[in-house]
Amino acid sequence: MKRGAASAELLAKKPGLRELAPAGKIDQSLLRLIPEHLMRKHLLFPVKKSGNRLFIAMAEPFNILAIDDLRLFTGCDVEPLAAGREEIKLLIEKYFGAPEVEMAMQDLGIEPGDARPPETSEEVLVDEAPVIRLVNLLITRAIDEEASDIHIEPFEHTVRIRYRIDGLLTEVMNLPLKMIFSIVSRIKVMSNLDIAERRLPQDGRVPLKLPGRDIDLRISTMPTMYGEKVVIRVLNKGNVKRYTLEQLGFSGYNLKRFQGFIKSSHGLLLVTGPTGSGKTTTLYTALNEINTIEQNIITVEDPVEYTLAGVNQAQVNDKAGITFANYLRSILRQDPDVIMIGEIRDHQTAAIAVQAAVTGHLVLSTIHTNDAPGAVTRLINMGIAPFMVASSVTGVVAQRLVRRICENCKQLSILDRTEAAFAGLDPGTLLFTGAGCENCKFTGYKGRIAIYEVMTLSPHLHNTILKNVSTEEIREAAVSAGMVTLKEDGLAKAARGLTTVREIMRACLRE
Repeated sequence: MKRGAASAELLAKKPGLRELAPAGKIDQSLLRLIPEHLMRKHLLFPVKKSGNRLFIAMAEPFNILAIDDLRLFTGCDVEPLAAGREEIKLLIEKYFGAPEVEMAMQDLGIEPGDARPPETSEEVLVDEAPVIRLVNLLITRAIDEEASDIHIEPFEHTVRIRYRIDGLLTEVMNLPLKMIFSIVSRIKVMSNLDIAERRLPQDGRVPLKLPGRDIDLRISTMPTMYGEKVVIRVLNKGNVKRYTLEQLGFSGYNLKRFQGFIKSSHGLLLVTGPTGSGKTTTLYTALNEINTIEQNIITVEDPVEYTLAGVNQAQVNDKAGITFANYLRSILRQDPDVIMIGEIRDHQTAAIAVQAAVTGHLVLSTIHTNDAPGAVTRLINMGIAPFMVASSVTGVVAQRLVRRICENCKQLSILDRTEAAFAGLDPGTLLFTGAGCENCKFTGYKGRIAIYEVMTLSPHLHNTILKNVSTEEIREAAVSAGMVTLKEDGLAKAARGLTTVREIMRACLRE
């Protein structure tokens, strides 16, 4: 066997980066062993130290010169591990920041370890080019990585930046605490918020026009012990206009039932689930399906997240006394065919929605419950009589978002005992998972898909509701009438290789 082939075979037998540092968790004491410039120069990163053996993730594990430099700096026996270039770049940026961030800090004269907040308002730099570049970097990078939210969080010594990608928060960098006021103030200027007000929460928005993309940023600030925390919701307005019900993830069986709801001339359709489960996207896609010249569609939302051509959209304003209930009374005098209510929150809104549904209008709305049967119980708890709920509600859809398996690194893998028990399968069953690659940032997942629970109010279920029974009894009646549960729909998608059993467990067991 040739020497190079033997070395490659020996390297392949070693544990990899994901085995020694699962989820990219690194002992930060290792970062003091190797100069940052050396990591960037040779694209390497310390992963683990055992005795005098130092395990190093390297893009070029056979680079003898780099290994010799490491031995000289650390005085350790270096064990190289093969890793992707992007994987190492992500680790370097996570723990040391991107080059653009370093340039901004240098221009502002801030040291990487400076944990002091500005002492006076004069130190807050809002219009300085480095601050503008830094905030623009945080936003554009989040958009490029298809993040749904940006979290800027001040702590005792650092500012943590996290992106929510495919539903999970991921730490992308840490900045000196001294930068927090400048960053927050710049974001406030962009969204027309009060820079001087740091004691109260504030909300704003920033419309962005990028090549081929129409982005809307929703800004929320909140005071904390060490400064203001900012969350930026990133809304790509073009996405919802391209979606169809099939693309959202409805199975053929559930799709037929859902289309029956939205093609009805009257009735109340409820979409339920936790915050961030895609309820609004489902409703907008449904409106796109039925949006014709013959239909007068009116929505009342808080806030209006996407604009739809041909749809009359109104936004509530609680400060001005314009609530869901107030708007709905006016809407009913506007000769509507279809009404969409952003959320049913109280008895007044629920009562008007139910009344509209039984008087010849199709009403679509969201409500916060854990499952489809729970929506019926929630309406009754709001004070709506069971007979009104049974006669007005035509269907309820519960949904969750789960991560899709990355198509670039999809592979068959053996289910562990916990996964097999949850899925009701034999241990050792093979199903698809993602191995992790540069395309999916080594997570094994790329994008998201919804799992659904679609409940139709059959005559049997109608009679069950009239008895004012528990949510569990409504669930049993719905399942006997043909409802596919969230778990069952999710496991069917896992069997098709769209997602994993572990994702279905995460979505269904956290309630």
